[in-house]
Amino acid sequence: MNMMAQSLIKLVRPLAALVVTVAMLLMVVANAAEPSNTSPPAPRRPNIIFILADDLGYGDLGCYGQTRIKTPNLDHLAASGLRFTSCYSGSTVCAPSRAALMLGQHTGHSFLRGNSERLPLQPTHITVAKMLQDAGYRTGMIGKWALGDEGTTGLPELQGFDEVVGYLNQTHAHDYYTDYLWRHDPVTGRDGRITLHGNLGGKQGDYTHDLFTKAALNFIKINKPDQFNRYRPFFLYLAYTIPHANNEAGRRTGNSMQVPSDAPYANEPWPAPEKNKAAMITRLDADIGRLRTKLQDLKIDTNTVIFFTSDNGPHAEGVDPKFHSSAGPLRGIKRDLYEGGIRVPMIVNWPAQIRTGQVSDFAWANWDFLPTAADIAMTKAPKPVDGISIYPLLTGQAQTNRHEFLYWEFHERGFQQAARMGDWKALRPQADEPLELYNLKADIGEKNSVAKNNPEVVAKFEAYFKTARTESPNWPIKKPEPKAAPVEPAKAQ
Repeated sequence: MNMMAQSLIKLVRPLAALVVTVAMLLMVVANAAEPSNTSPPAPRRPNIIFILADDLGYGDLGCYGQTRIKTPNLDHLAASGLRFTSCYSGSTVCAPSRAALMLGQHTGHSFLRGNSERLPLQPTHITVAKMLQDAGYRTGMIGKWALGDEGTTGLPELQGFDEVVGYLNQTHAHDYYTDYLWRHDPVTGRDGRITLHGNLGGKQGDYTHDLFTKAALNFIKINKPDQFNRYRPFFLYLAYTIPHANNEAGRRTGNSMQVPSDAPYANEPWPAPEKNKAAMITRLDADIGRLRTKLQDLKIDTNTVIFFTSDNGPHAEGVDPKFHSSAGPLRGIKRDLYEGGIRVPMIVNWPAQIRTGQVSDFAWANWDFLPTAADIAMTKAPKPVDGISIYPLLTGQAQTNRHEFLYWEFHERGFQQAARMGDWKALRPQADEPLELYNLKADIGEKNSVAKNNPEVVAKFEAYFKTARTESPNWPIKKPEPKAAPVEPAKAQ
């Protein structure tokens, strides 16, 4: 061996030792990122982002027929993924809809069948977040919770979420300029209320929707799957409050649609609340674009599946839902079991699996998300659930499993029931009243009941309604009060 070769070896050996040392340090750091008694999550498992708008109607997005309100980012999300035309919320109001989403149960079986702040989630409940957390996902809840307040077992951090920032209470969530939010972060040790100093004393410095977007971007950046966290995927539940109304502010100011600016609709000849509603939806749309850009910048967009939907149909709280055709061609709004109250936008985007430009009329509901997420995460769904997995449909396989019936009940205005079977939709306006029957393929607007002409279909729904629900002491069937007989005017003497 000549002297030049010997000199080269002396130079290379220290470099090789340095490379080995660095590699060992990286292994130590990677192993420290997660407890040694857990197996590393498989890199192929995707991140899951579920975005839930609040009171967004079926017709509020351009890709669902909206012509006034600009939603280019959501339209692109749909065009590059899968748009559903027959997807349903869990209920026609906030809290039971979110319970159906978290637990995979419809309102005939759920512990929560109406808006109630006295019925939090219990320790025995297994939410989709707990399921994914146990499967190795890092979980975050940002936005509106509504399933358990301070000091209860329903706190999101007790129900499977590693990180939390948002409103616990659904009434508190009306206020877009609140002076505090709930925060749980085991890394910083924060657990409790955090003050929004920009809103103290009635100031309007911190618009909470904007804070939620900022928190979501940070969550995605910090929890990006890589070698340092052993490619641990994340689940982000981003429950925006837009375009819900601030009813309390509306009573004070006459405008319940709270937003920093009515741009880009300032010059439209519309009532101020309608400008603000449109601005809120376009603001939401812009932030969806920011989230997608962040995923692309981090190079994790391909294997991240995004669900976007709404918790129920459009509201009439300070605005006229007909002004922007927020329910589209559907009958009814929030608090109705007609289609406009429960049929909602649903867009799913997953570049690694979903071909672009797809539209499906497959009928499913938000309680199907839990078993679908279980299949995406390659884990088992808890039992019992009412949902089915639509994973085959998302991944281009044959969807052989489907619902015979979809079911809802609502207790705010007496007792109402509804169910869908194929193209048929049955609705009971009140307990003991006869069913209305609609063929949604021929009559999507539910204008003409065809119950009298289809007694065999009505009989099938009647039989199903007898088995669709379990009795609940908190949600008894309330029969409508008998109408008082008209009082005859006294005859003049």
